[in-house]
Amino acid sequence: MDQREKELLEKHKENDPELKALWEEHVLYSSQVDKLEAKAFRTPTEQQTLKQLKKQKLEVKTRMMDLLDKLKQSES
Repeated sequence: MDQREKELLEKHKENDPELKALWEEHVLYSSQVDKLEAKAFRTPTEQQTLKQLKKQKLEVKTRMMDLLDKLKQSES
């Protein structure tokens, strides 16, 4: 995410409930991924959970970036 996208996110997330929800989901998934990645050893279940969390995080980020792209176009 570049600086312009971060600025758009900050500017619009309070007025756009979908964007705000996506951002909050992304932050939540990021913290869960970081917590699991910090473990020296992961069980097979934890490894599978980590894989799923990364996939969900990417899906949320993709949807969030689509919204930000639309916002960029409307401000241009």
